[in-house]
Amino acid sequence: DKIDRELLAALQADARLSFNALARHVGLSQPAVAERVRRMEAAGLLTGYQARVDRNRLGLPITAFLRVSCPGEAYHAVESMARDLADVLECHHVTGEDCFHLKVAARSVAALDPLVARFRAHGRVGVTIALATVVEDKPANPPGEDQ
Repeated sequence: DKIDRELLAALQADARLSFNALARHVGLSQPAVAERVRRMEAAGLLTGYQARVDRNRLGLPITAFLRVSCPGEAYHAVESMARDLADVLECHHVTGEDCFHLKVAARSVAALDPLVARFRAHGRVGVTIALATVVEDKPANPPGEDQ
């Protein structure tokens, strides 16, 4: 409902908001808000809370995207590497010519080479380096009742 959408928007903007602050934001009591948030967690709608890190200040200023095309027998190896390698921020199994699209962070362009080589052992890899990030971690906009 409308209140749950408002709670989701507020939590996506600042996951550290207290139940009291959320209650003031939506005009409900703190226990009512706490119950709504717990129901969203139990339903799997809210899957976790995390801090956003400035990768540039962390020493990882390079964001790149790998497009991996591989034979079917290599899928599990690519998935496993994507889960295990700290440089991989996201991995998506996709349709089309590619099998996977990965978002990675690196300390330098030169540091990308060994990472690309690891995936290249399983298939063809294309690399695109981001010049700038225009939109990232944009909050999901839940559909309204009329959508």
